Amino acid sequence: MIRALFLAVAGTVLMAAATAGFAQSPPAAVAAVPFETSTAVVVTKSGGRFPFRVELARTPDQRAQGLQDRKSLAPDAGMLFDFEPAQPVAMWMKNTFVPLDMIFIGQGGVIVHVARDTRPLSLRMIESPAPVRGVLELPAGTTARLGIRPGDRVEHDIFK
Repeated sequence: MIRALFLAVAGTVLMAAATAGFAQSPPAAVAAVPFETSTAVVVTKSGGRFPFRVELARTPDQRAQGLQDRKSLAPDAGMLFDFEPAQPVAMWMKNTFVPLDMIFIGQGGVIVHVARDTRPLSLRMIESPAPVRGVLELPAGTTARLGIRPGDRVEHDIFK
């Protein structure tokens, strides 16, 4: 019974990884890939404008590496994952030591979901409730501190 349950859960996770924009960890022998940097601005409905220095994860290798193995993240820094075209996305925290807020962003830069205080090193799937164009990862607590919520927008060239 336990083995059957394990196989069912494992099969579901593997299927989700194959069909969604799943950030897998790269093989240990693969060197860290470089990231282009730019600025993303979160604009809240209450009028707040909050710029973040972001690394862009556009390629499969960059999306697979993400923020893994980082020990810290500056308060004004983050990573913006580009999943062109918009699609269902599932993320995890494997090999990620820094707790994060994950902002799921639809077409046009509208925030559709915020996953707050994700647990470091967790294999739990964190899914978008709808197809998304991007995911912005910021240090945990940022979205609560700044009042960032669904319906707000993210300004960046990938959303134009």
